[in-house]
Amino acid sequence: MENNKQTLKDSIDFGSMHIPTLFRKLLIPTVLGMVFSAIFIITDGIFVGKGIGSDALAAVNITAPLFLINTGVALMFGIGASVVASIHLSHGKPKVARINVTQAIIVSSLLLIAYAVAILCNVEQVARLLGSSERLLPLAVEYMHWFVPFLVFSALLSSGMFFVRLDGSPNYAMTCNIIPALINIFLDWLFIYVFRWGMFGAALATSLGYIVGALMILVYLMQRQHVIRLERIKLSLKSLRLTVRNVGYMMRLGLSTFLCEAAIATMMFVGNYVFIRYLGEDGVAAFSIACYFFPIIFMVYNAIAQSAQPILSYNYGASQADRVRSAFRLALWTAVTCGVVVFIITELFTEGIVGLFVDRGCAAYDIALHGLPLFAAGFVCFGINIVSIGYFQSVERDRPAMAVTLLRGFILVLLCFWLMPIMMGVPGIWLAVPAAETLTLIFVLTIYCRGKRKEKLENYLLRKPKIKRHGKIR
Repeated sequence: MENNKQTLKDSIDFGSMHIPTLFRKLLIPTVLGMVFSAIFIITDGIFVGKGIGSDALAAVNITAPLFLINTGVALMFGIGASVVASIHLSHGKPKVARINVTQAIIVSSLLLIAYAVAILCNVEQVARLLGSSERLLPLAVEYMHWFVPFLVFSALLSSGMFFVRLDGSPNYAMTCNIIPALINIFLDWLFIYVFRWGMFGAALATSLGYIVGALMILVYLMQRQHVIRLERIKLSLKSLRLTVRNVGYMMRLGLSTFLCEAAIATMMFVGNYVFIRYLGEDGVAAFSIACYFFPIIFMVYNAIAQSAQPILSYNYGASQADRVRSAFRLALWTAVTCGVVVFIITELFTEGIVGLFVDRGCAAYDIALHGLPLFAAGFVCFGINIVSIGYFQSVERDRPAMAVTLLRGFILVLLCFWLMPIMMGVPGIWLAVPAAETLTLIFVLTIYCRGKRKEKLENYLLRKPKIKRHGKIR
């Protein structure tokens, strides 16, 4: 056991390594891995849009909320188990940490298998519920038939990243993203352009990529030399009750992350309805370009939050408040910088970005060309909000994390999608998400200011000399 612990310390020491160095060691491979995950998503969009058509692109966007909910469940268990396991590791309890990880993988997999079965039993009804028109329905149904059965592998890949990074192997986690992305690119080309398999080929290429990534995670977690690995779970009544309790707590900690993914699904779901109402199927195709782009930005911000998470949680468990603050500030400034850079890139290269997905002659091209720069206006606020939610989760402050998530992802986005088009017409649809993120940032700043005032008051009371009744200082 001591050798295993030393292996982790030799790789990455969450408790004593210089915070910027530690953050950089985690951030670079995590961002690179997320970039390849983004390539995974973009490749599907490019091949579907160029190789099958704009209707196919719209149909994939119709089904996207199903994938996002699946990913949300995976991330909920991933970050919840990772926070709990990080704290147990800081207390010298690696076996308990392993049990938490194993419980998270088993329970999340069973839930998502049931989720996939429920969808497959009601495919057409689900597609219509997600906003599919009769014209898009056959394409959406075909895609779902060959994508939904393999969602559990996608989830295992997403949650497994947390556990591999916590074990001090961010480079292997990066590899688990790179290899599936490369497989998906090759198979997309082969199935769509060479075999002409259409939506079936697009779905199958994506699914096979996720299967390979999930198997890589399992291989890592089954090796006994790793501190974080799969542990045998007892099936006694007492152990099952303990599993339920542990899983419930992990879900509570990670619920905000699930809601972040569900918020993107809500944005797509509501946006599809609003765009099809104002601009028809071409509007949905144009919006789908933004929806391919938005999760990529989310992945970058998520990489920043995920890189900071084990540092925050470990040092929070070890009562190292200065290291917690330092890691959070570093993550926050990294998110702001990335947001500014991505906004500038979007503004300068809008034509190139839109042209990747649809040809210039399509009606969707012109709609997206005018709308994407407006949509990008909220990227900086979005980054601050995501990193803030990650911070609250990492230090077991699930209530503010939940409040921020519900506000930005559901309450404000629904309100803005309703009001902005009425006030501004079509530009208002594109500005609905940036408006929701900006209003949420104001709420987040309010939480920070209240926390600072409370901290100053507590420090003042601790320093204030206590007076005896007869007037002398103790």
